[in-house]
Amino acid sequence: MLGWRRFVLAVVGGFGAIIACLAIFIVLMNPYGNLPKLLFSEHAITDINQRFQYPSLIRSGRYDSIVVGASDARLLRPEFLDDAFGGHFANLSMNAGLAWEQYRLVDLYLRQPGTPRMLLMGLDHVWCDEDAAEQRVTFRGFPEWMYDDNRWNDLGYMLNQQTVEISGRRLAVAAGLKSARFPDGYEVFTPPENAYDKVKVRNKLWGKEGPHPIEAVTPPYVPSDAERASWQFPALPWLDEILTRFPGRVVLAFMPAHVSAQAVPGSAKAARAEECKARIAEMAKRHEAALVDFNINSKITSNDDNYWDRLHYREPIADRIVADLAEALTTGKDDPNGDWRVLVPPAPSPLPSSI
Repeated sequence: MLGWRRFVLAVVGGFGAIIACLAIFIVLMNPYGNLPKLLFSEHAITDINQRFQYPSLIRSGRYDSIVVGASDARLLRPEFLDDAFGGHFANLSMNAGLAWEQYRLVDLYLRQPGTPRMLLMGLDHVWCDEDAAEQRVTFRGFPEWMYDDNRWNDLGYMLNQQTVEISGRRLAVAAGLKSARFPDGYEVFTPPENAYDKVKVRNKLWGKEGPHPIEAVTPPYVPSDAERASWQFPALPWLDEILTRFPGRVVLAFMPAHVSAQAVPGSAKAARAEECKARIAEMAKRHEAALVDFNINSKITSNDDNYWDRLHYREPIADRIVADLAEALTTGKDDPNGDWRVLVPPAPSPLPSSI
């Protein structure tokens, strides 16, 4: 009996020692940069899940301007945005980022010390989805515990195999065996440009039907005033709160999806999308935020060669969007070539000084 007791105590003690060692290892490596810094002064990103890594960028204090959006805004280069608008940008756009997740990122950013200079929000359908309140997160998970103001309570969520693995990668970076990922949030997640295959891309864009003109529905669907009033867009109050709280310049821009992904003109879906845009425009005007719409049938969105799939454009188009956005905000007018519409021109208020 005594032998069994010693054996059990030894097993439990050994297991406890392993857990304690792993906890110490995780705290020292600080793989998400969310714990108090004990060993490394700078965080190194070694994981691809942006939801777990962006809080460290926000808390670093290095960025007075941010981009927030889904993957269709991830290719906007921070250095190009710095040149176009001043300040120091981080791109905090997330793969398949939902409206609630984007709202939580901005909320955390606004709770940090300092004066935010500029917020560029890359808008897409998630802000107009009728189920945005029910579907707040994706299968990737969203670490709400990492977005509060108590860092030490995070450790209880971090004692798992994945965190230990990422801690090992952090050690490898410190030893010079691995490189850190997207230090300012920006990363080219699309295939290399030299791997572009027109045939494969066109299959993704058009499917078995192949390329074809987008024909408007005739007669167009015209909802009644009562039907328009009944349409609910549950994510828009979160956007309204962002516009209310952000003290610097806010620019909203609908990202350009390929025409095959846009609502067919004249359809009920198109009417609902236009109503959502109109409500966002009213909100932007009320808060003196600019609103530019690239998600229209244009030379950008109708050219198959500009895209990898129905939502993701190529790197040169991302750089072009930044340049076009700067021009749109400078002139306050629609593009003469029809590539964008200025739904709400920028207010003449000055920008805060950059950090």
